[in-house]
Amino acid sequence: MKWKSSMNKRITSVLVLGLGKVGYLVALLLHETGFKVTGGELNPTEKFPFAIQALDVTNAGDLTETLKKYDAIISCLPYHFNIGVARVAAQLGVHYFDLTEDVSTTKEIIKMSMTAPCVMAPQCGLAPGFIAIVGASLAGKFDKIRSIKLRVGALPKHPTGLLGYAFNWSPEGVVNEYLNDCEVIENGVRKWVSPLEWLEKIVINGLQLEAFTTSGGLGTMCESYEGLVENLDYKSIRYQGHAAMMNFFLHELLMREDRVNAGKILVNAKPPVSEDVVYIHASVEGWLDGHLNREEFVRAYSPVEIAGKTRRTIAWTTAASICAVVELVHSGALPDRGFIKQEEIPLATFLATHNGRLYEGRPHGGKLSRDNTISS
Repeated sequence: MKWKSSMNKRITSVLVLGLGKVGYLVALLLHETGFKVTGGELNPTEKFPFAIQALDVTNAGDLTETLKKYDAIISCLPYHFNIGVARVAAQLGVHYFDLTEDVSTTKEIIKMSMTAPCVMAPQCGLAPGFIAIVGASLAGKFDKIRSIKLRVGALPKHPTGLLGYAFNWSPEGVVNEYLNDCEVIENGVRKWVSPLEWLEKIVINGLQLEAFTTSGGLGTMCESYEGLVENLDYKSIRYQGHAAMMNFFLHELLMREDRVNAGKILVNAKPPVSEDVVYIHASVEGWLDGHLNREEFVRAYSPVEIAGKTRRTIAWTTAASICAVVELVHSGALPDRGFIKQEEIPLATFLATHNGRLYEGRPHGGKLSRDNTISS
């Protein structure tokens, strides 16, 4: 799909809110790419290679005055802050991007996008985000689609214990996806199903894993593919036995009734690790020229070096994805206003960006040139 852009809303200055593991890397990647980046933090104490702005996003007045200075804002904050930030961005006409997997948050931002004079692009991370781009790319090869199955897992390379897990990203996000209902298309019917269900075996590079339903990973794909596909679902990949343990913890021990403490307990028990792996297993079945076929995209990503340091896999895959979308809006390859569906972004176009090429194992290097192209 190709869009016409008015080319009058290029992105030069970017404010990145939340400088945690992913937020810091988002800001760093855009800084390395050549954008003018400022990081927004409530109480900044560390030194960064880009400018820092002390900011309380819950103060609407301060947030409004700050956002007026930028062409785009990227929220890497916990999802419950995003609606307030997005609302101010929409009112000011500042391009908005985030990483949320929360379905209700995205629905509110979609409503804002209908009248906003700028881009409103939530769900620009790994899943939702990159996985939808991959799934749509595979689906586009068929005349008629039978199924789209998208699976993603961010895991420790060397798991220990019964959970076989490490919380390398937001505990709020993990608990959210394990407890909120999941949108799917089953036998042509768009519906909601429970998380931590539909358990299946999955094998990647000879390693036997499991996958089960979790919330939010499909983004807007059910809306896009309703009437076009018989079955569409998203599942999280984990080491074997994980689903049973999480069902015990959340449901038998009733920790679902206290999400905040559930997240704290899990992070305390399974803190982040430096050596992690991200598995992607996307498959599409359908008919081409009258013949039933299956196309797959299967990858195992590892930590990479960026700006002289080794970066965790979940951090760089998430950060590179949202940075690539920012590049595409800046260059005019994507619209300069309205809601952007991830599945409408061509995979080849995404991978050709300065940051998207990290997904192909190419090093991060070069900057935006004066004519807004990427130079090596």
